[in-house]
Amino acid sequence: MTESLVLLPGFLADGRVFADQISDLSRSHAVMVAPLIGESLTEMADAVLAVAPPKFAVAGHDLGASVATEILRRAPGRVTRIALLSASAQAEPPNAAAAREPRLIKAKTGRYGEVLLEALPSTALCEGPYRNAIRDHWLDMAMEAGLEIYLNQSRILQRRPDHQNVLRRARIPALVIGGMADTICPPRRQEFIAQLMPRADLVLIEKAGHLPMLEAPTTVSRALTTWLEAEAPFVLR
Repeated sequence: MTESLVLLPGFLADGRVFADQISDLSRSHAVMVAPLIGESLTEMADAVLAVAPPKFAVAGHDLGASVATEILRRAPGRVTRIALLSASAQAEPPNAAAAREPRLIKAKTGRYGEVLLEALPSTALCEGPYRNAIRDHWLDMAMEAGLEIYLNQSRILQRRPDHQNVLRRARIPALVIGGMADTICPPRRQEFIAQLMPRADLVLIEKAGHLPMLEAPTTVSRALTTWLEAEAPFVLR
């Protein structure tokens, strides 16, 4: 029996960000998208665990990757494998956390749309004919998410814990995916994360930035399929 797969969208996104992967992977696996609900990373992880199957593979993008890692920390016996896309394993640096404050203030004073353009600059995506359309697709999701979710998720990112030790202890099949053009979670960060995990494969996509699921959907689906089919031997935890 194939494993169930739980997909966790990233900052201000929803299941639409994984549309191609849902279509491709659901042919052979039970796939569900879990929304990020909660006032902290811990609450978000618990909310996913409450609706997820007893055992499952988990793949998360950006903030969803942090939630996936927190799930692994809280319930290692339930996670069969983990995939991290455009991820960060460390706590947010003080300078980056401080840089969020002006945007939070700006968003509260009626300039939410302007803030979103700063949150995902076009330079964080790979240059190409579809870059603006892909960015607009994310902006639509972010606008629908709204101000309160933006403020909440921004605070969660500011306060995210260091997860390096969690990943070092992960003996399950792991996958790290990044875009070579990503300026938010750059390739060197993805390389570092992959080096932390004993059984991680690294896929860096030349023609992708911060949203590889939308920028290079076929490549991402293929990488996730290979990861899902990798043998997962019995491991003492």
